[in-house]
Amino acid sequence: MKTKSIKYILAAGLVFCGLSATMTSCSDVLDEQPRSQFDPTFFNTKTGIEGGLTSLYAHLRYFYGNGYFLNSVETGTDEYTYGQSADGNFKDADLSGVGSMTPSNSIAGSIWGALFPNINTASGIIENGAAAGIDDALLAEAYFFRGFDYFLLVQTYGGVPLDLGAGELKFNTSTVRTSARNTVDEVYQKCIFPDLEKALNDLPENPRLTGTVTKNVARLFLSKAYLTYAWWLENPNKIPTYPECTRDASKAQSYFQKAYDMAMQAINNPGPYKLQPTFYDVNVATNDRNSEIMLYADHDEDEKFGNGGAGYGWGSGGSPENFAYWMETWNYTEMVAKAKDKDGKDITLNPIQREAVQALGRPWTRMAPIADNFMEGGVWEDAVKAIDSRYDATFTLRYHTNWPKAGGDNAAIPFVQGANGLPVAPNEVYFSWVPESEDSKINYTGADGRLGFGEMAGRPDFVVAVNHISRKKYPINWKIGIYRTDNAGGLGSKVNGGSPRPWNVAKFSEFYLIGAEAAVKLNRNADARTLVNVLRARAGKQTFSQNDNVAVSVDNSAAMLAATPATITIDYILDERSREFWGEGYRWYDLVRTQKWAERASTYRIAGSGYTDKDLQTFKRDIPAGYYLRPIPQGQLDGMKMDEADKQAYQNPAYRTK
Repeated sequence: MKTKSIKYILAAGLVFCGLSATMTSCSDVLDEQPRSQFDPTFFNTKTGIEGGLTSLYAHLRYFYGNGYFLNSVETGTDEYTYGQSADGNFKDADLSGVGSMTPSNSIAGSIWGALFPNINTASGIIENGAAAGIDDALLAEAYFFRGFDYFLLVQTYGGVPLDLGAGELKFNTSTVRTSARNTVDEVYQKCIFPDLEKALNDLPENPRLTGTVTKNVARLFLSKAYLTYAWWLENPNKIPTYPECTRDASKAQSYFQKAYDMAMQAINNPGPYKLQPTFYDVNVATNDRNSEIMLYADHDEDEKFGNGGAGYGWGSGGSPENFAYWMETWNYTEMVAKAKDKDGKDITLNPIQREAVQALGRPWTRMAPIADNFMEGGVWEDAVKAIDSRYDATFTLRYHTNWPKAGGDNAAIPFVQGANGLPVAPNEVYFSWVPESEDSKINYTGADGRLGFGEMAGRPDFVVAVNHISRKKYPINWKIGIYRTDNAGGLGSKVNGGSPRPWNVAKFSEFYLIGAEAAVKLNRNADARTLVNVLRARAGKQTFSQNDNVAVSVDNSAAMLAATPATITIDYILDERSREFWGEGYRWYDLVRTQKWAERASTYRIAGSGYTDKDLQTFKRDIPAGYYLRPIPQGQLDGMKMDEADKQAYQNPAYRTK
């Protein structure tokens, strides 16, 4: 059958119906290769329904792994600010006076356009699946993704439309240019809870294919939805909602209880999921798709199909590529070392070159971690660094030389000159980030005036203490870095492309922190402490140091448990969530849910945008209560046939122009 491209205005946003993909019957993994677009009648066939189901998974690539989506949920929080090379997208998100939050910027549209067409596809599958011979377990995947997408939308924008033109939660096949927003309460009660509960009831315990959703995946997002709704009902800091509606705070405790019960049900009935032995094991690229990862936006090394890239190793910086790691990577390639060539002549070379390995990759310097986190009182303070393996398995702190991999005449050079005039051989450490407590031992004068590096007595590696993190140089987020198997021992010709790794969307470990957060709200401190300590005990164990690239045998579990405070607070839960999920796209949602965004992120410190800048500056952010909702995208408003007054009324109040 010849298919045709159908354009829709869903909730007045120009979208396409059904991201195209098909299922495979000869493999245990999803075949997400693009196909021609679906005609609506295609959903009357089993093949069409199966293709639509696979497209629900493919749509995850259009925001997870996208650097601008990551910016929208990390920059402006207590984890990240804008980096030296940031454009307006990142400065707008920072809210520190260098940009502005408007309906026209990328933060506003980060997920709107990706989710509504997928919601319509899910509704089409739900309406037509039974008649096409699709069983309840498969239809449950469509229910899951419709609830999942609406949950993302309601956290981001507040109330959003349930009617895309054909009635609430109905499959729409005609152009519609009017729209009405439902309230937050209606979106939860009419869609998110019923859809995720239906998915939980009908999904299997084990995935039908590698990476497909199960009962416990539904439990994760249902428990998080209960938790988020409970906070919304309680509204402790009087954050406004929109569209305006009443909130019955007396019901909050019942939903905190639901969140706790659901998390515990999942922990006690894990199915195919379990915690990895160490935090390193969770995040190392050679162990991707492990038992702790419950849902991911998948990629592989096939640029055309598995990664969405254009080939030739150059990324487009757009979806569906996984290019988010670029943003959190500073330009380490500007280091220059002295050496002698094969003829004994003095030369300079780049000792650490751009390489397609998890610790390095393509630098863009768009997002910089806030220095306060690494200093006394921060989530990565020295006392934490000493015993918590998550620090080593979150950041690139030591930079190993790799110039021989570039080939050419310089490949045979045996060493370069490091700090204190000492030699640094291939694969040895040329530059390190060191703890704040070491700062007084560092001589920053004359070591490397261009880059602002320092020297410590007897050490061949140049150093900077983490209390001098700047917008120009900072620890890389190792967890989300690139990894390729086709480098043939070299730097990797495709190092500039998107990462072929999956982007982790959901982890089994989050059940423990959801349960702990709910327990705090239920005044069950002992239960909260027990749950937190499961992850903290794991964080004390280390069998491999990624920064030193050596096997180790460390067990600081007892010290980690001893350091857990007697009373668990929401702030402590947020600290643990930061240590567990740093830089992965959780943070804005966590701070908004708990209504702690302004309290924790309104002031931060970081050094300047030059390599030699080392003195911290204090920056203030303006985070009004109305900004706890993002603006409705301007393109959405422009596409609607409404008068200006109605368009203004459609917009969240903090972003109205009149």
